[in-house]
Amino acid sequence: MRIKSISSLLGSMLLVLAATMIFPIAWSLYFGDGDLPALMVSMAVTLLAGLIFLFFGRNPEEITIKESFLFVSLGWILAAAFGALPFFFSGVLPFYIDAFFEAMSGFTTTGATVLDHIEAVPRGVLFWRSMTHWLGGMGIIVLFVAILPRFGFGATHLLKAEVPGLHPEKITPRIAATAKILWSIYMLLSAAQAVLLLMAGLSLFDSLTHTFGTIATGGFSTRDASVGGLFNFKAELVIILFMIIAGGNFALYYGVLRGNVKSLFKNPEFKFYLSFMAFMAALISINLYASLGSGSTSLRQGVFQAVSIITTTGFTTADFDAWHPFSRILLFFLMFAGGSGGSTAGSIKQIRLIILLKYIYREVYRTINPAAVLPIKIGKKVIPEQLVSNALSFIFLYLVIFIAASVIMSGLGLPFVSSFAAVAATLGNVGPGLEMVGPTLTYSPLSGVSKLLLSFLMMLGRLEIYTVVVLFLPDYGFNLSLGRAKNVALKYLKIRGLGKMRGEG
Repeated sequence: MRIKSISSLLGSMLLVLAATMIFPIAWSLYFGDGDLPALMVSMAVTLLAGLIFLFFGRNPEEITIKESFLFVSLGWILAAAFGALPFFFSGVLPFYIDAFFEAMSGFTTTGATVLDHIEAVPRGVLFWRSMTHWLGGMGIIVLFVAILPRFGFGATHLLKAEVPGLHPEKITPRIAATAKILWSIYMLLSAAQAVLLLMAGLSLFDSLTHTFGTIATGGFSTRDASVGGLFNFKAELVIILFMIIAGGNFALYYGVLRGNVKSLFKNPEFKFYLSFMAFMAALISINLYASLGSGSTSLRQGVFQAVSIITTTGFTTADFDAWHPFSRILLFFLMFAGGSGGSTAGSIKQIRLIILLKYIYREVYRTINPAAVLPIKIGKKVIPEQLVSNALSFIFLYLVIFIAASVIMSGLGLPFVSSFAAVAATLGNVGPGLEMVGPTLTYSPLSGVSKLLLSFLMMLGRLEIYTVVVLFLPDYGFNLSLGRAKNVALKYLKIRGLGKMRGEG
């Protein structure tokens, strides 16, 4: 494990992060809300830290898969650590753990917040808050590879470690070119939505911030009441459309831009994604109609909330925690669905759900036809058994982590439903949950330990678990380094007479 190489990469990434802080600084200058010094200091500290990492590092020509996984995991931790500085230095969040939670929620496109009065936040800091979504949506490391394409074969590992889905799709043979194309599509869609929101009557500031929250499927809004606080039906329609787009596979959109529109609607996962979303939106809308009695309101709220939760965006237009239990429990389970593989959405993902359903069908069919050979197909494509195993093990590990973390949250004092909802909403990068963490409330009442645990779950969910969990394998270089440090510490304690030999009673 070449620590100096990782230090150099982290330093370069922090320089890129510092450079992006120029945009909230520009908005701070424009509005004059008094947050300029905090943003300037945050940029300077991030820049200095980047230079220090570079000074002690060594520029690698290529990185190994182990190094890429460690770099990606540390990169996201450092992004949140330094991304928290504008919240902390401005006094918006005077406790650093709260600021770290907010930044991690932003970069991982979770949308969970500890801010109780969003509309009182200075707009430079508020723009940075939304911008963390946009940077994290397509991926900080993917942006990094696109800007600094110098890693050779190692760039493949970086893309694999960060891009969601069963496996990253290479649009072109060169990974750096793939990263540039993905970011180009991302920016094109962002520009299109921002223009449409302007046409719908939103200000440039609100158009950009809500675009960042939509395209990244993040959910940070500039209003305490989220999108419902905009009181703009046209803007809601635009946001619904782009939430659906953002929940689709961005690699498919490259084919559309090249003129192959049919490939999008022939794709089995995309068709399943749209059908699943339409069915769930219909169920919720019908249930709402039974209680609200208004067809238009039920349809408007039901469709928006179903799309928002399935795509893990987390925007809200109503307090769904006050809805009928049927709709509430549906929304809770939808937190586990997610969008398509290769999208900016979080959670389990539609492609894995399809594989799970087909696997269940195959095993049930084999009970009456034991000799049957049934490869799992999606469309006409046979899915290799290795990918089937990968998908099923991911779902199993996801649910194990969900249950374990929910038990821990309950042990930390959170009520039963709130514990499950908080873990589902953060591990799935959804944002709002139920009861204590419902759509009209925030995560601010939670303890510092709870916030750190949920921050870790956000990163686990965004990096799809394996990238982080692999660091703790016994034969992983980073883990071995920790083991050596532990052995040195134990030897020191034994020399000092503070430890016991193994087997001593």
